[in-house]
Amino acid sequence: MVKRGPVTAIYPGTFDPLTMGHVSLVQRGLDVFDKIVVAVAVNTPKKPLFTIEERVVMAAQVFANNPQVEVEAFEGLLVDYAVRREARAILRGLRAVSDFEFEFQLALMNRKLKREIQTVFLMTDYKWLYISSTIIKEAASLGGNIKGLVPEIVVPHLYAKYGHKPESKD
Repeated sequence: MVKRGPVTAIYPGTFDPLTMGHVSLVQRGLDVFDKIVVAVAVNTPKKPLFTIEERVVMAAQVFANNPQVEVEAFEGLLVDYAVRREARAILRGLRAVSDFEFEFQLALMNRKLKREIQTVFLMTDYKWLYISSTIIKEAASLGGNIKGLVPEIVVPHLYAKYGHKPESKD
């Protein structure tokens, strides 16, 4: 058997905002990979609520105490970024069967572009199946309580974007 060094995975996304589902996936991904790079996408067809700088700072604060996790912005082709970071895998989360078709297409395209980069899917932990950044933003915009659905550090930033005070949302 060929002995290989530490394995790095790229976990790409918009992370607008980072949710507890994202955090859970990173934590579980560390059971498989030695290092995970949370790669915050600059290029996205979505219209992010937070700037790229805000998304990177919040994610970096969430993972600040874990030396196995790095956070940075990236742009361009994901597989090219993975090669630059010497990553051997792309980590992706699946919440439901509806996610699978789109993720499968992306994985096949990435494989076509760079055969040496593998895509690894992890199912979202069951307690986070129902959440998404979009649903959380909608709830926050209407003054709903989002505590426990996003990391604590994200809560005040999210409420501030919508003009709500976090202390009134207990």
